Amino acid sequence: MQSNSFDVIRVPTHGPGDVSGLMALVGGGALEPSSILAVLGKTEGNGGVNDFTREYAVAALCNALSSHLKIAPREVEARIAFVMSGGTEGVLSPHMTVFARSRLPEGADERVSEKRLSVGIAHTRDFLPEEIGRDAQIGETAKAVEAAMRDALIDAVCDVHFVQIKCPLLTAERVKEAAARGKTVVTASSYASMGYSRGASAIGVAKALGEIGADVGEGRLLKDWSLYSSVASCSAGIELMHNVVILVGNSRFSSSPFKISHAVMRDAIDLPAVMRALESVGLSALDAPSQSRLVNIFAKAEASPDGAIRGLRHTMLDDSDINATRHARAAVGGLIGGVAGTGAVYVSGGAEHQGPAGGGPVAVIARV
Repeated sequence: MQSNSFDVIRVPTHGPGDVSGLMALVGGGALEPSSILAVLGKTEGNGGVNDFTREYAVAALCNALSSHLKIAPREVEARIAFVMSGGTEGVLSPHMTVFARSRLPEGADERVSEKRLSVGIAHTRDFLPEEIGRDAQIGETAKAVEAAMRDALIDAVCDVHFVQIKCPLLTAERVKEAAARGKTVVTASSYASMGYSRGASAIGVAKALGEIGADVGEGRLLKDWSLYSSVASCSAGIELMHNVVILVGNSRFSSSPFKISHAVMRDAIDLPAVMRALESVGLSALDAPSQSRLVNIFAKAEASPDGAIRGLRHTMLDDSDINATRHARAAVGGLIGGVAGTGAVYVSGGAEHQGPAGGGPVAVIARV
């Protein structure tokens, strides 16, 4: 089977429309545009329904890359998996992580003695508004995750360490369109629909990877918090009606100089879990050589649904000025940034069925 080589590059941004760092890599010959497989970014929006920084960032990337790829801007999204997550509260710094894949020539065998980082992408079909947060989204996501595994040439689910999904949400217009066809949506609240979409996507990941039973359906969504994926990271946005999947793991068919591993945070202050994730790829916190090898850390953040962390009350769920997801991103971002030595880490809010209730997965990519 043909082997691959992967590159992973973290690029700081000055705003959601800033592509100068990426274009400098392209112009300097450090990055071949045709090799770009996926771009995962953090933008400085509010992370809510009306966060248009995500769409703006994707549009800027498509426009910048289209001439290099010799295709129309609208066609770039079909070729490259773009996932933009809004919200850089606290010390979090806007940036993007670029994943590039080069196919090694047929007959070439540059595989190393251990499994190395590999990336696969997939897209679901577009969903109807009434399918968001329901069995249709769960099932289609599971199929897309399986397709992304095949694309990454990963043959064991234990080698999958991070599955990033961008999923749609409901707007008043989409709810009205469904009603006009006599259909009922899972919720009429645009904000609540983000949680349903993220949760359904995470359940789809868990089913595809065998983390939960194949019979689990929408009836237990946002109800049974014992059901979760230990590697799913889902972000909802207004800019699409399908799911985009970026799956990252380690493969015996990769000659990448990088590795990925993960741990699961049980709550927003679970520093030992972050340390375990770092140590699993040979890194130590606050150690200069380790920080030079660190590419990025990816984590989910969630306010504990029972209003307490380790028995002590928190007020994230009761703040009328700042949504709980924004509090959680800032808290987890500060925790991880402190041990990573940088605020340019990927922390996404809203962790429904992504790790245990109040916690979430944390994955680390490092240069070997």
